[in-house]
Formats: sequence, structure tokens, C-alpha cells
Amino acid sequence: MFETPITIVGNIVTAPDRRWVGDQELIKFRVASNSRRRTADGTWEPGNSLYATVNCWGNLITGVGAGLGKGDPVIVVGYVYTSEYEDRDGNRRSSLEIRATSVGPDLARCIVRIESRRHPRPAVADAPSDAQSDSGAQEAAAEGSGAGTGDPGEASLPLSA
Repeated sequence: MFETPITIVGNIVTAPDRRWVGDQELIKFRVASNSRRRTADGTWEPGNSLYATVNCWGNLITGVGAGLGKGDPVIVVGYVYTSEYEDRDGNRRSSLEIRATSVGPDLARCIVRIESRRHPRPAVADAPSDAQSDSGAQEAAAEGSGAGTGDPGEASLPLSA
């Protein structure tokens, strides 16, 4: 079987649906990837949209089910295929589907907090140079505000736009 890899950047447009197929669990949702283009006068106009059904199996079930929902910006990596069916009027139709290998939030368009930290934080240098002191102050401010604390007991937060 020939498998075509694909990466889609878009938004989840349906609530993830968790179900059992035989003895395996599946989470299924639809993603919309929208394009836009700049016109000659500098304004933006909407372009075409691509809609795809994303099927998540195996290890993706836990993370997708716990962390993603309708409206969230995501990046989906997987293998694309078409599924054919008959609609209510008896017309043959096809649907674009992706068997996902990876799904995650698009960090260019949202902020997330990781539930547990698997990697230690990088060590802070003993004597920062002038160039490093500015970034150190920013890190201290971020830690003081509670951003990125990474405590293993910390509850994960939903995505925010």
C-alpha cells in the first residue's frame, strides 16, 4: 500500500469524538486549513479551505483526548487517503482523511502549559555577561508570574488563542 505523508496546519472544527472500533479506541475530528492572500492594494482576502477528517489511534488517544478541543489551532502529521461513500441522495462522494502519527498545538498561535516535565531545565550560568543579563531578567519575570513553572503536580491548562 502506498502511503502519502502530509502535514496540515489548521483549526479543529468539530469536537473530538472518542469511540471504540472493534477492540481499539479511536478519536476522530475534522480540521480546516484556511489560506489567504494579499491583494494588490495590500488587503487580505480569504483563499481556499481544506477540510480533512483526522483519525487518531494508539498513543495519540490520551494526549489528544485530554488536551485538544474544538477551535484549537493544531499541526497534524500523518498519512492521507480518501474514503468513498454514498450520500443520502445516492451520489458517490469522497472524503479526505488523515491517519495521524502526530498531533499537537500550533505554538505560533496559542500558549500551552505542559502537564509534566520530562527534561531538566537548562543550568543558569554563574556570571552572566551583559547580553545574557537581559534574558535572565526576562526569565526571572516569567518565573515570577508563574509562566512555565513546569511543576509535575501542576494542572494542565486548555489552549488559549
